[in-house]
Amino acid sequence: MWFIAAAAPDAELFVGLNRGITRAEFERKIKTGEVADCFHRVPVRAGDAMFLPSGRVHAIGAGLVIFEIQQNSDTTYRVFDWNRVGLDGKPRELHVAQSLASIDFNDFEPKLVETKSVASGKIQKRTLVNDPLFNVETWKLNSATGGLLKPKTLQIIAATGGKIEIKSGATAVKLSAGQFSLIPASLGRTEVRAKSDAALLRVEAN
Repeated sequence: MWFIAAAAPDAELFVGLNRGITRAEFERKIKTGEVADCFHRVPVRAGDAMFLPSGRVHAIGAGLVIFEIQQNSDTTYRVFDWNRVGLDGKPRELHVAQSLASIDFNDFEPKLVETKSVASGKIQKRTLVNDPLFNVETWKLNSATGGLLKPKTLQIIAATGGKIEIKSGATAVKLSAGQFSLIPASLGRTEVRAKSDAALLRVEAN
């Protein structure tokens, strides 16, 4: 999943395929260096989110700061590199055969996550992902507002705006926008409190 933390005015994602693109056309465009014409372009702004299931071809456009949450994996298949060359003057390695075997060629023009925020006490919460592997939600808190995290659950808290403090027992951790904290499943009562108007992502492992 991608969460857009900041975006330039014309920023966009390349996600999925334009409707009607076939595998044969996709392969032909790879050979001519024009395969980017096959990608579905999605204009984005701060606060948007896009889910990326297995098989969904994707690339990040310019002018974006993105938080990426994913299943544990160290595999990346590069089907296209925008005809760029590295500092050595040579193109980076592509993985065309592996990519063609992995891409879902029926995945046309996916949409951004369309869920809405819901009030939970004094916190505005929005579910972005509810998946067998992980759940993700946003919290928006006014200054001095707090909330409890789910106890005995492995979680990651990412500050996306303002300043927050996470406290469990005598231990407290302060986060500013762009910083993360891993909440071990061994912890019981754990509270998040906003030190200013703030926003965060809460990621829960299933």
